[in-house]
Amino acid sequence: MNQRSGAQIVLESLVRHGVDTIFGYPGGVVLPLYDELLNWPQVRHILVRHEQCAAHMADGYARSTGKVGVCLATSGPGATNLVTGIATAMMDSIPMVALTGNVNSWAIGTDAFQETDIQGITIPITKHNYLVQNVDDLPGVLEEAFYLANSGRKGPVLVDIPKDVFIAKTAASFPDTVGRRGYTPSAPINPLSFGRAAKLLAEAKRPIVIAGAGVIWSNTSEQLRALAEKCDLPVISTLLGLGNIDRNDSRSLGMMGMHGEFTGTKAVQEADLVIGIGMRWDDRLTGKVSGFAPKAKLIHFDIDYSEFSKIVTTEVVVPGDLAESLPEFLAAVEPKKNPEWWSEIRGWQREQPIVIPEGRKFVARHVLDKLNELSDSEAYVSTDVGQHQMWTAQVYKFKRPYQMMTSGGLGTMGFGFPAAMGAAFAHPGKEVWAVVGDGGFQMTLQELQTAVENNLDIKICLINNGFLGMVRQWQELFYDNRYSHVSMGNPDYKKLADAYGVSFFRCSSRDEVENTINLARSTTGPVLCEFLVEMEENVFPMVAAGASNDNIITDPGIGEQSLAEVSK
Repeated sequence: MNQRSGAQIVLESLVRHGVDTIFGYPGGVVLPLYDELLNWPQVRHILVRHEQCAAHMADGYARSTGKVGVCLATSGPGATNLVTGIATAMMDSIPMVALTGNVNSWAIGTDAFQETDIQGITIPITKHNYLVQNVDDLPGVLEEAFYLANSGRKGPVLVDIPKDVFIAKTAASFPDTVGRRGYTPSAPINPLSFGRAAKLLAEAKRPIVIAGAGVIWSNTSEQLRALAEKCDLPVISTLLGLGNIDRNDSRSLGMMGMHGEFTGTKAVQEADLVIGIGMRWDDRLTGKVSGFAPKAKLIHFDIDYSEFSKIVTTEVVVPGDLAESLPEFLAAVEPKKNPEWWSEIRGWQREQPIVIPEGRKFVARHVLDKLNELSDSEAYVSTDVGQHQMWTAQVYKFKRPYQMMTSGGLGTMGFGFPAAMGAAFAHPGKEVWAVVGDGGFQMTLQELQTAVENNLDIKICLINNGFLGMVRQWQELFYDNRYSHVSMGNPDYKKLADAYGVSFFRCSSRDEVENTINLARSTTGPVLCEFLVEMEENVFPMVAAGASNDNIITDPGIGEQSLAEVSK
């Protein structure tokens, strides 16, 4: 094979893996790669305004496509600016390859200008990482990086490349096969587990499914729906699992847990069998673990063996890739009906629905309900983190996999806007909304310039309540209304939008919501919609941190508890 530079090998690897878009920011040690980029029109480079946003855009690209997202940064502060985005991807098992440059290999360890041990820094927040010190190793490392990122339980992989390795040449070819000693992409299937699990389901009177993002990444949404139909099962989606079953399906109970719907949370507490499929029993879902599903036996399907019995004790574990295990389970179970169980569930739904207030007070739920209606639940929607994130999860009726993007495990403020941009770059012509709060948006709003330069068709739904809303809610309920540093000053967003050249619409009343959203939807290019909503609205239902899911704080407008009782 002809001699190629390290920079050429990197670009060749991207093309081999079908990467059409990367997100990055140049710097000294990656200049050889940026120079080579000009020779590869197959790879579109998006110049961000902050490296953290490069990682979030790559993340949103991956979450909305199922493909590997790729971000690129220079050494030192460029690489460290990627860290929050890499950690976000790690917590949520998102396939990503992060490419960083480093100082010349002979200068490593000398505290050279902009030298940072990004390999050491990212050991806890990557599935694996590499420092490539010989150009001959680069083709194999890159093949391995993409393989690890997108196989088994997916996750971010970092490849750190010194400047001299970008410049050096080699005739080394890409390997025909790729693997890594000791790495098993998925837990091996145990054929006996299907019969055990099917027997528990046949015996159960109050069975329920909690399905996570594993269903989405394994492309088994249809099998989940078929299982629910065959065995008459209610299905709860985790936050990251929203879209794994159509929320308009009568068997979908939406999300459960800390800010999930009352019905799902209550049903799990009353169930005699809980089937966890492609989820990890996160603490936001379980509440106090000792009080979780006290009447139920648990079945757990997962690709990662280390998740079994890590948090909860399960009666039956079903290891393996859901693409293999879920069809096997579906074939093993017998059809059944659960009319009495469903009667109870429907009763809870009637008693404690998610309410869209009818009063004149203008709240975020009015905006999100109307957005759901006008987009026919079809848009790609990314959220930031906080109250608006939970209201979106409750109100927007996600229909399909890869439709929702949100930071679940890490809870990263500033994620929503750049992640939505990643989705918009991946899906030109499709409707994409970033639902953000005034706190998180101010962390990454500089990417408005990136959106304008690329004429990106993205709509921003800015929920402006003048507070760090979720923190304020906790201070109201659990800290005797002692608001400490949660009042959020805001710029004049119209002037900001004008400065960037972004279309802008402001809405301050419920009567204006439909028109505002319609104007945004009919305007091409980036659009910023500011919704000036009630400042001190709270998210309900709620289970306090560390409390059992039996202790659901209901909406005072429809429940029996008052805020005075809640804050005791």
